[in-house]
Amino acid sequence: MAQTLTAEDAKASLNDHVASKGAEIFEKYGPRIGWSELGRILSDKACVRYPCAIVFDAGPLQAGELAYPLPVGQRPEDGYTMHVHPRFAGCREVVPRLVLYQLVVVNYGMFASADDAETFGAAAFGISKDEYYRSMCALADDEGASCGSVAAVENGVQVRG
Repeated sequence: MAQTLTAEDAKASLNDHVASKGAEIFEKYGPRIGWSELGRILSDKACVRYPCAIVFDAGPLQAGELAYPLPVGQRPEDGYTMHVHPRFAGCREVVPRLVLYQLVVVNYGMFASADDAETFGAAAFGISKDEYYRSMCALADDEGASCGSVAAVENGVQVRG
């Protein structure tokens, strides 16, 4: 008799998949993922399903949002523009944390959740989900700060431009 899968089964499956993909990024590009590694990740079709370019532009971002990918055209194959808040333009070493969080939207669209984004980002950086979440919160909480002051140390995870 065939087993009927639930929406919860699908969510768990996607979360397991993003954890695996994040771990692949860590193995291939880690343990330190900075600006140059991010460029290679974005060019790697095994990591990013569709073309993705980064711009430092807050125009399309919602209040409190640090980054978000917008489609370039009608089809995912047309690519995405990852809009990153311009306050991070001089802090390129923290940009990978912001971009990797949002890559689940590029790769999985509306099916991806915040939990999937945290799972993926944590796996890509080889840290716990709690550590990754705290580092993202620290960046969000430092709103309006200059790059020289964007720093957070949570359980040994340093986020600094």
